[in-house]
Amino acid sequence: MMFPVLKGASYILVHTPDMVMHNGTTQTLEREINPASDYLKKAVEHLRPFEDVVAYPVTQTYIGNYDPEELAKLSRPWFNHKLEGATRFGKFGEIMPQDEFYGLIKISDAFDLVKLEKEFTKQVKAKFEAHKLLKDYAAKLGEGVDASEIEKMVDSGIAEGLYMNGKLVGCVKRAHEFDKNLSAHVITENLAVKASGVLAVLHLIDKLGINKDEIDYIIECSEEACGDMNQRGGGNFAKAIGEVVGLKNATGCDIRGFCAGPTHALVNAAGLVQSGVFKNIVVVGGGATAKLGMNGKDHVKKGFPIVEDVLGGFAVLVSENDGVHPIIRTDAIGKHNIGSGATPQAVMEAIVAKPLEKLGLKFTDIDKYSTEMQNPDATETAGAGDVPASNYKMIAALAVMKGQIEKAKMAEFAKNCGYVGFAPTQGHVPSGVPIIGFGVEKILNGTMNRFMLVGKGSLFLARMTNLFDGISFVVEKNPGKQEDTTISKEEVKNMVAEAMKEFASYLLQK
Repeated sequence: MMFPVLKGASYILVHTPDMVMHNGTTQTLEREINPASDYLKKAVEHLRPFEDVVAYPVTQTYIGNYDPEELAKLSRPWFNHKLEGATRFGKFGEIMPQDEFYGLIKISDAFDLVKLEKEFTKQVKAKFEAHKLLKDYAAKLGEGVDASEIEKMVDSGIAEGLYMNGKLVGCVKRAHEFDKNLSAHVITENLAVKASGVLAVLHLIDKLGINKDEIDYIIECSEEACGDMNQRGGGNFAKAIGEVVGLKNATGCDIRGFCAGPTHALVNAAGLVQSGVFKNIVVVGGGATAKLGMNGKDHVKKGFPIVEDVLGGFAVLVSENDGVHPIIRTDAIGKHNIGSGATPQAVMEAIVAKPLEKLGLKFTDIDKYSTEMQNPDATETAGAGDVPASNYKMIAALAVMKGQIEKAKMAEFAKNCGYVGFAPTQGHVPSGVPIIGFGVEKILNGTMNRFMLVGKGSLFLARMTNLFDGISFVVEKNPGKQEDTTISKEEVKNMVAEAMKEFASYLLQK
């Protein structure tokens, strides 16, 4: 069976301190309920400068400049450490500053809804021209508008402000007078998803040397939804992102599944490639502004920096088997069925144990498991604990129950079977996909044989069901292309014709 392959991944972060205060749900809700909130006054003092974000070991790990094994050796909390010589550009992507991101939002706007101030536009345009991947987009920024025009739109309530260090530098206008799904706030959220997705795909194309014309399908898998009052969430982020990037031969759609969405998207991509429907599929997920500063109150209360000040994004290329890149084992997809049960043990049994059994593998045959990879600097402060570590303990306990490791070695297995969390708390971004970049690289250089990507989702958040969700798959070293020994009908016809011709010639000689 010619399994599809993972060619590689890109990972991007966008530092958005002002968007934390103006677009993060925790902060916008606090402003609505309690405008004079002490938290809102203090929160600004806990926002990090761009230099600190770049030097943060967790963000350097996410973009590929720092190995997760080395991150695990650092004492916690990690925000007490700053890496010397750290740069914004990494092996897998980059950390983009807020001003450039506003420019990216502008060029991602297809309906002239984004307005940037003239002097600010000039500054951003200069940065675009110096950016390897954005220089061709600089002209699309235009010349900008007067600050007074922006102020008027924001003050009248028809636009959402864009700020730099508290100063208004732009805005996003509403797209409809009455439709709440096209309000200025929602359009800002959606453009942030689109723009961060564009950045991730641009890096994927650059890092892997992809021919844009060979991409024939795109699947977008963030946690946001775009649409209008008649089709809330109808989409389509995928084609919108592809249009900006220039993937002119591609079509696509959006797939949603809360935190498990990216894994569902990758399974769908793998199936489409293996069936021959498409050859090269980009799976992309943009960032969610709603989750900026989600645990900010707890961070401020304990005197910590608000580390949830970045939008996260990623892109992955799934392609036909080339005999080189790691394969996705589509013959053993783990899935949490509707009737599987909601206990942690039942979930792990369905999405970890069963697919391994189907492949004839033991828990110890997987080098690394990638579950929910949230940064513990963000979650432990909020009382949610170390999420990746908790998942590894459950996997270890299940391995003990199956008799595959000794109970005495459970703690050691839990410590070594996965990476520490290094993804931003963006919901879909941490769930499984952070391992792909390092995993593909390590399999190719021979230091890893297999990893398992495990996506889990909390479907009950939508109030449509009380169910959890989960889906998983194993990625392993490519055994190389196998010679095709099948014979086509045309080849059989030719062989028969040749045989009859030889037999006729034999008879004529008699």
